[in-house]
Amino acid sequence: MRGIFCRSPRLEGFSTKALVAGLGIALVLPALGMHAETAPAVATYTTLSAQTRNQDGRSIASASVVVTGEDGLPASGAVAIEERGRQLVGAALDAKGKATLEVALPAGHHALHAVYFGDSEHQVSTSDVTEVHADAATTGTPNFSVSVAPVPPAAFPLTLTPGQSGNVAVTVTPVNNAALSGPMFVTLSCSGLPDFSSCTFTPENVEISATTATVTSSMVIETQAESGSLSKPAIGPKANPVAWAFLLPGALALAGFGWRRRTMLGRLSLLVLVALVSVLGTTACAPRYNYFHHGPQPNLPTPAGTYTITVIGQSSNGITAITQSTTMTLTVK
Repeated sequence: MRGIFCRSPRLEGFSTKALVAGLGIALVLPALGMHAETAPAVATYTTLSAQTRNQDGRSIASASVVVTGEDGLPASGAVAIEERGRQLVGAALDAKGKATLEVALPAGHHALHAVYFGDSEHQVSTSDVTEVHADAATTGTPNFSVSVAPVPPAAFPLTLTPGQSGNVAVTVTPVNNAALSGPMFVTLSCSGLPDFSSCTFTPENVEISATTATVTSSMVIETQAESGSLSKPAIGPKANPVAWAFLLPGALALAGFGWRRRTMLGRLSLLVLVALVSVLGTTACAPRYNYFHHGPQPNLPTPAGTYTITVIGQSSNGITAITQSTTMTLTVK
């Protein structure tokens, strides 16, 4: 018996080449879709302009950085001013893709450039070199400058996830300290931290003398991780019948004593007071009751974002206060 084969009229004239072409299109379309999902980040352009000024015997460079994408839109993230591969100061870009940074420079010629570190949607870019000149420090009032550097394995820009901590070395460099008649003490602090984070310095106070070159303090930035849901203790406090046997008669006796020795208004006030204490001790108004029946509140995480952290050094001779600072960038993912 021979098999019976049916030929569909729709397949007549359908060549092998057409079949191969159809299969090729079927294979290319998913690849195109994957390419669209993993499109490369937008190229960016970084520009830097800087100028110097004298302030309290020091040369301060004020730098303005602008970062725009190839699409003409402002970028977001962190930037830094560097010189010969060494970061001098860092900051977060604002909503317009701009940042203004200030840094104290030693006397001499300097070649500065700005570095944009990129983000999930933008590529890294570097500005052209901008040359500035810093005048020599004048003799006069003693002063100091503050600078920061990452402690390995940390690196700038400092990037942490909630619950992590990062170490930064803070260096205080004296200016005109030869004019000191006694030690100068500098107190370190920081500002600009996101919610649920903190910074600590070891030591928090550093001493500068007439012969001090530099002094270094260790700064630790800590973030907070999110805790679990509300927890409720498995076992709560139980009433003790023996305690009630002593407490209740004692409270009644105290009320009776007050009743006999006070006026009508005093008696009424005493009864109200006894009633209030009883209610607070046995209802949700009592902190102990609230803890055992609702449990502790959960910790909220440090919010994600890019932040400009200002590291501040402050000193005072009893008459005038000296405040110097620098900035760095913290990114919380």
